[in-house]
Amino acid sequence: MSTQSQIDYNRIAKAIDYIQSNFRLQPGLEEVAENIHLSPAHFQKIFTEWAGTSPKKFLQFISLEHAKNLLKEEKASLFDTAYETGLSSTSRLHDLFVNIEGMSPAEYKNGGKSLNINYSFSKSPFGYVMAASTEKGICYMAFEDDKEIALGNLYAKFPNASFFEKQDAIQKNALSIFDKDWTKLNTIKLHLKGTDFQLKVWESLLSIPMGKLSTYGNLAGKIGNPNASRAVGTAIGSNPVAFLIPCHRVIQSTGNIGGYKWGSERKQMMVGWESSRMYSENSILL
Repeated sequence: MSTQSQIDYNRIAKAIDYIQSNFRLQPGLEEVAENIHLSPAHFQKIFTEWAGTSPKKFLQFISLEHAKNLLKEEKASLFDTAYETGLSSTSRLHDLFVNIEGMSPAEYKNGGKSLNINYSFSKSPFGYVMAASTEKGICYMAFEDDKEIALGNLYAKFPNASFFEKQDAIQKNALSIFDKDWTKLNTIKLHLKGTDFQLKVWESLLSIPMGKLSTYGNLAGKIGNPNASRAVGTAIGSNPVAFLIPCHRVIQSTGNIGGYKWGSERKQMMVGWESSRMYSENSILL
């Protein structure tokens, strides 16, 4: 899969990595552009179109200091209190628009034999994404450049389901979460196979506002089990729906970005992309 948007995404990722690696030297626009073999003007253009802000500003959003400040804010205010003080509807997109329904035992019995699953591949700000859906909602979403690997992972989750390569209305609506205009976004329904504990953790992730971050320990406390940080981490790691269930907003208590099922670099880019979006809209988040 090689389209211009994917090429640009890879260039942006490489540029961010270069800026971070050479942060102490404060590389200028010309130097970064040269490193990824673009003219300064073209690099500035594609980066700003992608991030909504300059490379220099974006770097601030993915810095350790910024992450630590967000965690301090979370600890000081708590999400529910923050909502009462007026977080924008944009920042609460996941909480307001994403609903999770657990699959019944009959639906995933015998490897999902009773399920008909549509799947498709699309472009996103973070590379190619596979979306798969049942008649009830999205059952799987993953970032993967290799189509065969992505299909293999989907088949492994529902080995006996019937699969159809088709982008349906459920997927189209869900993928519109990557658009800048969310005014026409309908409720995104997820139809997921998981234990009661996993579903509870995944639902708790929806309460982390866009542009904010949380920790495994804080989430464990939020679901009423403060000693279950490790179990919460395991449940987050098994999240079957990338981005829609925002596990990328959970980081280590030190402020370090930590691991991510679809790549730590991609996670870091998501955190910065969301923060820059909220900043550009003059949200109270930043």
